[in-house]
Amino acid sequence: MPGQIKRMIDTIITQRSNGNTTIALTTKTKLLLKGINPDKFTLASEDDPSVVAKLRVIATELGVHL
Repeated sequence: MPGQIKRMIDTIITQRSNGNTTIALTTKTKLLLKGINPDKFTLASEDDPSVVAKLRVIATELGVHL
């Protein structure tokens, strides 16, 4: 299902930031440091199972429920 990665990234950023733009930017930076470029994925992007798995681990580390 295309776009799953984009929705997961958006969920992680939204839940972590609670509307705070500074925390949203730091969360994007954390994703970049962990090998996930949030700007690379769109709703039309094909889903890579390895990226989905990596995002699930990152979400767990950040305390976010996907």
